[in-house]
Amino acid sequence: MTGRVITVAQQKGGSGKTTVAVNLAVGFARAGKSVAVVDVDPQGSLGRWFMARLERLEDAGIEFATSSAWGVTYECRKLADSHDIVIVDTPPKADSDLRPALRAADLVVVPVSMSHVDLWATEGVLDLARRENRVALVVMNRARAGTRLGADVAEAASQLEAQLATAQLANRVVYAETLGQGLGAIEAPRGPARDEVTALCEEVALLLEDA
Repeated sequence: MTGRVITVAQQKGGSGKTTVAVNLAVGFARAGKSVAVVDVDPQGSLGRWFMARLERLEDAGIEFATSSAWGVTYECRKLADSHDIVIVDTPPKADSDLRPALRAADLVVVPVSMSHVDLWATEGVLDLARRENRVALVVMNRARAGTRLGADVAEAASQLEAQLATAQLANRVVYAETLGQGLGAIEAPRGPARDEVTALCEEVALLLEDA
């Protein structure tokens, strides 16, 4: 088995990297894929989510690992030998420390919260992804449909030199609630977030087939 590696990267903190990483991981696991997640961010939010998941569920259904920035290539290679999907959550930076995680990726997912500041911060990560010849997918997070700001940011995002995901994660409380519970939004009893996560996973899966 040789699994596919998804690196979630964005140089601005608070963009929702861990939220996107978690929901992709749970979404793929619920779709029947074997999934591993790797926390490269010293803040350790992904690790805290995983520990909360272990406390809540008998079987987390996902494997967890941590890595240094420079050890991530080895960790991803090892996990990809036994998992369909490996998802890497990176620190909020766009410098040489991020390059190994980008180099290990089959696809780079770049979350952008609904603000022009977040959009501007995306340029550094996209530039590094291009230098590593990696496909990047920009995902609008905390999207606000029907607002002028939402329309302006979405229009500006469409002008970036990267693919813009059709699927969006809206500004919903359920994403924060389930993250704190060690869950993904797709595991909530009901609500449109389930459809959003499913659509994003399907879109990512199609890109991975072509990568």
